[in-house]
Amino acid sequence: MTVIAVDGLTFTYPGSAHPAVRGMDFTVGRGEIFGFLGPSGAGKSTTQKILIGLLSGHGGSVSVWGREPAAWGQDYYRRVGVSFELPNHYQKLTALENLAFFAALHHGQTRDPLALLDSVGLAADAHTRVAKYSKGMQMRLVFARALLHNPDLLFLDEPTSGLDPVNARRVRELVLAEKDNGKTIFLTTHDMATAEALCDRVAFVVDGRIVELGAPKELMVARSRRAVRVEYRAGSGLAGQEFPLDGLADNPGFLDLLRTEHVQTLHSLEASMDDVFVEVTGRSLT
Repeated sequence: MTVIAVDGLTFTYPGSAHPAVRGMDFTVGRGEIFGFLGPSGAGKSTTQKILIGLLSGHGGSVSVWGREPAAWGQDYYRRVGVSFELPNHYQKLTALENLAFFAALHHGQTRDPLALLDSVGLAADAHTRVAKYSKGMQMRLVFARALLHNPDLLFLDEPTSGLDPVNARRVRELVLAEKDNGKTIFLTTHDMATAEALCDRVAFVVDGRIVELGAPKELMVARSRRAVRVEYRAGSGLAGQEFPLDGLADNPGFLDLLRTEHVQTLHSLEASMDDVFVEVTGRSLT
């Protein structure tokens, strides 16, 4: 089932001479984690705002579950959850009070706020005012709030931004759990490790256009060198040699090295998602 269908999407901000989005086409299926990647100013946030229903006046067509977002009315936001890149909480309320307040805005049953806080590692700080939270804690609270009403479609904007490795892994595991429950996730991020770990497919956006779309593994393999690098102990340090991957099993130099040296590592020279980002976008990640 197709959840999101975008065809020929264009958008120009009032007063701007140049469109922010230029003829974009993609679909997102039910239960898919779809990554939207690219440098700042590429049109990612604009596209996401159109999909969420925060921007109107676009060209082309955008449908979510077969309708334009605006055509759904308030019912749309009962099925959609959004985790924003910048925290936007009520700072004088505690985390539990924030979630309880937003739960009261939704019709029907919501998830237990305290259980959600526990899932993101904030149960011990449930009664602490959000003003005292670090950025990472506030980001986890934003993520928990997006899950509060058990939405079918999640828009996650930099969900691991500002998180230490332990909590970033916690959030990634929760995202995968949502996918396992049949939820669809539209993920915008600059974190290529998160994109590789989570996404079924990724779209690279440059200057308002999708310039590359595919599964992360396929995109990396397509840019990999067909070679392996062997590192072995040489005195007090390490030495290394590279060998062609083709014919490796019959390569006498490779076989001799395995027999005679104390091998420490053996790696194929696969491109990383960082490499794909730089090549496809022509920009660095810094």
